[in-house]
Amino acid sequence: MIRFTRHAEEKFAVLKRYGLRITKQQVVDAVSAPDDVDRSRLPLLIAQKHLDLDHVLRVVYKAENNLKTVITFYPGRIKQYGKKPKS
Repeated sequence: MIRFTRHAEEKFAVLKRYGLRITKQQVVDAVSAPDDVDRSRLPLLIAQKHLDLDHVLRVVYKAENNLKTVITFYPGRIKQYGKKPKS
């Protein structure tokens, strides 16, 4: 089960104002089937999923039992956060 904090829910509108459209399904997919997970900030996890050839979606969440709580999410450049997907 995946739950969104109020901040995460509000983040969709904030990004939309800047012309970035991230869907709830994209965030759920990143948490459910990430390309990579950064565990350096335990107990927080950062799931990463490729958006396109130059960008990734990073989702900060906390996992407790069967519940994953999305705290925030943000797009980032692959050159800052990881390798490009294989073509």
